[in-house]
Amino acid sequence: RFQRESRRIRKISEPILHRFIVGMILGVVLFPVRITLATLFFLLMWPVARLRLAGLSAAERAEPVRGWRWWLFHHIMLFLSRAVFFSVGFLWIRVKGRQAGLKEAPVLVVAPHSGFLDMLVLYATGLPIVVSRAENCRLPVIGALLEFNQSLIVSRKDPQSRKKCVSQICERVTPDARWPQMLMFPEGTTTNGRALIKFKPGAFLAGVPVQPVLLHYPGEPDTVQSRAVILLCSDWLQFLSVYTPSPDEKQSPELYAENVQKLMAEALCVPATDYVMEGRSPVKKLGNLSLPLEPPAQETLRLLREHGLTSAHVEAVMNHVIDSCHSGQSSMVTADHLTALLGLKDRKTAVKICSLYSKDDTVDLRQICLSVSAVSGFRSLESLIHTAFTWYDADQDGLLCADDLSGLMGALVGVPQYSITEMYTALTARGRPTEASLQDLLMTHPVYRRVCTEYLHSSGSADRNHNGIPNRKANGIK
Repeated sequence: RFQRESRRIRKISEPILHRFIVGMILGVVLFPVRITLATLFFLLMWPVARLRLAGLSAAERAEPVRGWRWWLFHHIMLFLSRAVFFSVGFLWIRVKGRQAGLKEAPVLVVAPHSGFLDMLVLYATGLPIVVSRAENCRLPVIGALLEFNQSLIVSRKDPQSRKKCVSQICERVTPDARWPQMLMFPEGTTTNGRALIKFKPGAFLAGVPVQPVLLHYPGEPDTVQSRAVILLCSDWLQFLSVYTPSPDEKQSPELYAENVQKLMAEALCVPATDYVMEGRSPVKKLGNLSLPLEPPAQETLRLLREHGLTSAHVEAVMNHVIDSCHSGQSSMVTADHLTALLGLKDRKTAVKICSLYSKDDTVDLRQICLSVSAVSGFRSLESLIHTAFTWYDADQDGLLCADDLSGLMGALVGVPQYSITEMYTALTARGRPTEASLQDLLMTHPVYRRVCTEYLHSSGSADRNHNGIPNRKANGIK
């Protein structure tokens, strides 16, 4: 806090002309030089990466690289990696603690994950193996670097790919394996670093000791102030003590991940949350349902109220939508149609509402109607379930299939539900998947009744969300 206040005072006290001159020098002179050098060194990595595995068969590439191929190209790549980050402004790396050896900790877990520049940790830890998305393999140079590193590749769209990746992780981190250390970002995505989101269990599945590694970026993001620029030229890396799992943690990767997350959050002096990212949306898991940090319906209501729509007007519009959907009209509408339907003067508001529910300027009115009615309390739970069941019973036979239930729950909570198997199993365990069974499930099941009691009909204040959790910045979400 003292450092932040000191920087603020210096910023105020520095003459405007001095700040302008520094900005011109850094922006006009230094920036092109840095980008040119960083690009040059980055492109030089490509032939080095290709040469390391050149001439090896598929079977040989499945084994760890040894001999001259390792020590020659590994050290060249280390130099080029450092040169790239030095060029963009990371003049030095401050390291606290000691990196454990392969026998002590086969896995390094790094947090928080804030962006691409976190890759600097790969240089500082000796270029360990990483796990990457399959999409990255198609990127120029990046794909070659992943091949050089003998990284594990996983496709998020292919369940079999995930299973294979899990198997490979367990094989490579066993005590008898000859592979280098593995480095993983257990958050699985980037955040603003103000909190640690729920760790994914992948790094903890093998039940081997891990070494937590903390990333610190001192200073605030300011590329004009001279002192701030100096601070941005450094990255603080802190190695914590090796964490050896207990017998219970070895049996439960989720427990293991949770305890390591709490340890790292405490060391970083930030909260540890149980939210995860699905696409660009932060969600909390309830059973196998994904509940958004902030329901799209709450943001929709806020936008409508900002434009002068009263609760009575919104309720009347929702009732009109229900009637139109019951009459057999198409539920998919464009932003222009939504503007007229809601009585908005500004089309931009309708576009914003559409973007909360879909990736383009069209939206399913059923989603808006059900989710807004759910969080606002316009209708009783029984009435909502009846309406939703009628809309999503595709065969109109009074029974829901798994896809029907997925669409129904996605409309109620405002975000798509891709993993509905567990809930559908619980529904069919009560007999036929009828409307009565669904109402019984949502009112009596120890997990899914919380969707109704804690989520749907709760409202948040200005600085807290529906679950009483501080706003999205405090939860580490950008």
